[in-house]
Amino acid sequence: MRVPLSWLREYVDLPATETGRDVQAKLISAGLEVETVEHLGADLKGPLVVGQVLTIEELEGFKKPIRFCTVDVGQANGTGEPQEIVCGARNFSAGDKVVVVLPGATLPGGFSISARKTYGKTSHGMICSSDELGMGDDGTHGIIVLPPETEVGRDAIELLELVDEVLDIAVTANRGDCLSIRGVARETAIAYGLPLRDPALLDVPGPNAFGYPVKVSDPAGCDRFTARTVTGLSPEARSPIWLQRRLQKVGMRPISLAVDVTNYVMMELGQPLHAYDRHQVQGTIGVRRAQEGEKIVTLDGVERKLHAEDLVITDDRGPIGLAGVMGGADTEIADHNPSEEGAGATTDVIIEAAHFDQVSVARTARRHKLSSEASRRFERGVDPQAASAAAQRTVDLLVLLAGGTAEAGVTEVVAPGAPHTITVAAEHPDRVAGVTYGRETVVRRLQEVGCDVYGADELVVTVPSWRPDLTDPNDLAEEVIRLEGYENLPSTLPRPPAGRGLTGRQRLHRRIGRALAGAGYVEALNYPFVSERVFDQLGLEADDPARRVVTLVNPLSDEEPALRTSLLPGLLAALRRNDGRGSHDLALFETGLVFQPRDAAKAAANLPVDRRPSPDDIAALDAALPDQPRHVAVVLAGAREQAGWWGKGRPADWADAIEAARTVAREAGAELGIRKGQYGPWHPGRCAELTVTVDGAERVVGHAGELHPRVLKTLGLSARACAMELDLDALERVGDAVPQAPSISTFPVATQDVALVVDAYVPAADVEAALREGAGELLESIRLFDVYENAEQLGEGRKSLAYALRFRADDRTLTVDEASAAREAAVALATDRTGAVLRG
Repeated sequence: MRVPLSWLREYVDLPATETGRDVQAKLISAGLEVETVEHLGADLKGPLVVGQVLTIEELEGFKKPIRFCTVDVGQANGTGEPQEIVCGARNFSAGDKVVVVLPGATLPGGFSISARKTYGKTSHGMICSSDELGMGDDGTHGIIVLPPETEVGRDAIELLELVDEVLDIAVTANRGDCLSIRGVARETAIAYGLPLRDPALLDVPGPNAFGYPVKVSDPAGCDRFTARTVTGLSPEARSPIWLQRRLQKVGMRPISLAVDVTNYVMMELGQPLHAYDRHQVQGTIGVRRAQEGEKIVTLDGVERKLHAEDLVITDDRGPIGLAGVMGGADTEIADHNPSEEGAGATTDVIIEAAHFDQVSVARTARRHKLSSEASRRFERGVDPQAASAAAQRTVDLLVLLAGGTAEAGVTEVVAPGAPHTITVAAEHPDRVAGVTYGRETVVRRLQEVGCDVYGADELVVTVPSWRPDLTDPNDLAEEVIRLEGYENLPSTLPRPPAGRGLTGRQRLHRRIGRALAGAGYVEALNYPFVSERVFDQLGLEADDPARRVVTLVNPLSDEEPALRTSLLPGLLAALRRNDGRGSHDLALFETGLVFQPRDAAKAAANLPVDRRPSPDDIAALDAALPDQPRHVAVVLAGAREQAGWWGKGRPADWADAIEAARTVAREAGAELGIRKGQYGPWHPGRCAELTVTVDGAERVVGHAGELHPRVLKTLGLSARACAMELDLDALERVGDAVPQAPSISTFPVATQDVALVVDAYVPAADVEAALREGAGELLESIRLFDVYENAEQLGEGRKSLAYALRFRADDRTLTVDEASAAREAAVALATDRTGAVLRG
């Protein structure tokens, strides 16, 4: 909402020294978001005067039409002689009054004016258009032609009100009253503690039987409809300069007198109005819901097919307007065309001032993608009591400016209703703010807003008609707090109860994040929204449980309407984005929730707002939500270790992804099983299945390894990229939440190496598991340090796996025989389970 300071001063006696910046600070303190203050004409310097065109000479021989004019500017040029000016515009004639800028002046943008030779003539100044003066669009796209009665030589800066300050206010959805000069003036008056001259306080005649007939068939959609008629408008009447300039300053384009007046009153009082050409309206004006399939051509020239929920204005022919949104072309006000001697110009108008349902107008505007100044106001709430005053103000201006006659008939259809009242404790704002305001302050502030307040400790507050956003005690408390100043609220830190801190789950998540960061991974936080197409890109089977998603009713993007069931889509997108920007050596991780729909969907209950929800309420709400386990995932690409003087470096591979899983498991205190697997996006020969043991049964909790080349190509990722994803909640359940410090033995370690030859298809993890179990409790650690394949020495399809086994006892030094016996037991079990044979 653009608010000229000069217009604001008409209703509030601001101190003469107050600038737009001062008013901005006051309104911001009162809770309005004043984004900018525009200084109109700040760099404009005269002389800028009214001139009358005396002669026009058409200059020939140039690519575009050029005119050499003499203009009478009175004594503004110091000589009284006609001013010679070269001009290319065509929309003025000899005898017209125009705006002339003389040499020595400066136009907006720092454009200095001086006498200069052009097109073979010397031009002493310029004849100005509205754009050159920074006035905005006046609809002519040419030279400003002033009314004939304008005095020659008059200062045009003052005449056109070129110097002003305009406040640009971002009005929130609940403050429709501030989409008007009246509403902002009320806030300004409160902020300065000054009286308000309410422009809506007019003498309005009561309804009678002589008004234009109106029938409202849907009182829920239209609870008030006022109609007034003005006849005998002069076809030649134009909007005066002051009215045009005010419309331009608030961002509207002058069109014609009748339309300009309705727009002016709307900006002044906040009540949208519509003017119908009386001769084009046939029969009774009605308000009803549209019939499915009905059509209307709106003022923008577009034919629109109506929906059964659209509220429309009708006459005997059918719809003539979309209620609260835009009028129809059939009853449009016709402009006077001088070339046709007034033929077809509107002389009699019907003024509509109505109050329509907010939701109905909002849905209609969105359904037809037709936002207008009227719909913006109705959506946010319009004062229903202002309709009669707005109609009267429009009638008065049309009579004054167009010589019309106001008919005695007044139509007013009003649905029964009562003012909204709220009962609130006088100390309620004190409890909300944590500040003692006292009853007197609360009552005074609510009365300033326009409320009627009665009662002592328990206040009965009648909300003013222009504040439909005040619906409950907290709204009233907010009014008191904002007017007393948010900046005056004390800054106090909350005191948490002693002994409470992070939960064990939160501490685990932080430990895992620190561990992965210490391993060289960078955390990437991604949106939890995905497209279902991503599952095809990841190569998931048609019946894969990960394809069952929770779809949002109102997603941020129609392309990503589902909640993720895996962290990989977001991480791989981040990997691709960074790789495309030149970062090729990447290691990213993320911990976050995934969403898995329940088998039986339940509707969530509405929780109470007047008390804390009970544990049963919260449990019922949780039961209606999808399962939301927390996962951890990593992705790697490029070099894992950089080359340098210390060595050749190496690329990231599947072993790094598995080691990331081990790092997470160590932090969770869980025993992680690793075996060969095959799933979705991973390469079938380079994929590890990650398991934990729950109640004696193995459960798969994730996968790690190198991604499938087909997936990499589809997603546009670099070759040999790797990934890992784990169910973190499953690890937490089987893990030991207490971090275990490493034990340091005082007894020496006994190391035994063993090389086993197995078939090439036997996983090394299976051999390691057999060795670990066979070695017994004396085995401290086992490490695979060599894999060797040679058909000549080992045979076709065979490989050698070499392990380092470390044995140690807690209470003694092991003998060679004890260590050898444990080694032989380990080899025996490995031979039995995997067919391993000692090498050599």
